[in-house]
Amino acid sequence: MKLHCEVEVVSRHLPALGLRNRGKGVRAVLSLYQQTSRSQPRPPAGGERDGPRPACLLISTLKDKRGTRYEQLKENIEQFFTKFVDEGKATVRLKMPPVDICLSKANSSSLKGFLSAVRLVQRGCDVEASLSAFTPVKTSEFEKFKTKMVITSKKDYPLSKNFPYYLEHLQTSYCGLVRVDMRMLCLKNLRKLDLSHNHIKKLPATVGDLIHLQELNLSDNHLESFSVALCQSTLQKSLRSLDLSKNKIKALPEQFCQLRELTDLKLDDNELIRFPFKIGQLTNLRFLSAAQNKLPFLPSEFKNLSLEYLDLFGNTFEQPTVLPVIMLQMPLTLLESCARTVLHNRIPYGSHIIPFHLCQDLDTAKICVCGRFCLSCFIQGMTTMNLHSVAHTVVLVDNMGGTEAPLISYFCSLSCYVNSCDMLK
Repeated sequence: MKLHCEVEVVSRHLPALGLRNRGKGVRAVLSLYQQTSRSQPRPPAGGERDGPRPACLLISTLKDKRGTRYEQLKENIEQFFTKFVDEGKATVRLKMPPVDICLSKANSSSLKGFLSAVRLVQRGCDVEASLSAFTPVKTSEFEKFKTKMVITSKKDYPLSKNFPYYLEHLQTSYCGLVRVDMRMLCLKNLRKLDLSHNHIKKLPATVGDLIHLQELNLSDNHLESFSVALCQSTLQKSLRSLDLSKNKIKALPEQFCQLRELTDLKLDDNELIRFPFKIGQLTNLRFLSAAQNKLPFLPSEFKNLSLEYLDLFGNTFEQPTVLPVIMLQMPLTLLESCARTVLHNRIPYGSHIIPFHLCQDLDTAKICVCGRFCLSCFIQGMTTMNLHSVAHTVVLVDNMGGTEAPLISYFCSLSCYVNSCDMLK
């Protein structure tokens, strides 16, 4: 039985000597195997071997394939530390020698099976049926520890074998992919995934199960949308960089603004007709590029961004209208009044409490310049905004050298509109 993981062997004598361990694991293969009969005393003639043959634990690394052997395991394990076994981490504490064998970056299911076998050995149980004889560790076994793989042609794409489980960076460009390979979604250590220059039309929601994913490059594909499920997945906590340029996306869902760890966002060369209303909630965003789209205006919350770089060149920005669009209704409808109350008081809601279409209405509610919410009863006005007010570096929005863009604003009441009329002039 073998386990591929990172291993750090810590001597418990070091602190007493005033020394410290280096604190970093190395890629290794752990082998739990049955000792051969040659290393055991021969049983008496006509007699049977007394009990099961003892098992050995061997830790092999790429530099030391012969490895370090721990032969005595029965009743020699002081404690198992398995609090983080679901994260692929565990520690086995031996009595003699006094060391802690710290395991990390292991497949959680493989780790659980391996520890179960070690526990049986420690108790003196007969596990010969599940353990094989020792087989030397081959160099090829360490290829499973590859953390980066770059594939840039169809002929190099692996069809008959899986991707190395421990990959942290995977690039598969110019491979003609029409969908995301489900084998990629098993790479739980993946931090950077580059699927650029393919023919992918839709992303599976299970991409959101890559809990460590920080960079996702989907440029030059055939995507027409970015799903709500991805916006509400674990990507909310991990995703830092997203490249959706050169696709066919017309709009991003309002839930897109829940990806609040984003720092870099590229949306160039799409068919965008609007940004999400609540884009100002992307408080960590520093790089935004959405050139060559069809944006007629910017949402009011755009002014809340704090960017280092902004590129909106080549969009079809409209000239601000002089007259506002008035959609006020007095008194407020019951729906409008309830919606404002729910949002103002931050009352939790969901499709298990109210109808789904009402949840969508609440998610897309407008925000007045005074900070209050409005659903369908508002005044809409438009003004221009100098993009230097939200970004340090601004690419000109047109060939005339302009750095201004139309900004749409909403007002929850006539008094809010009157108080802000100077802004709209």
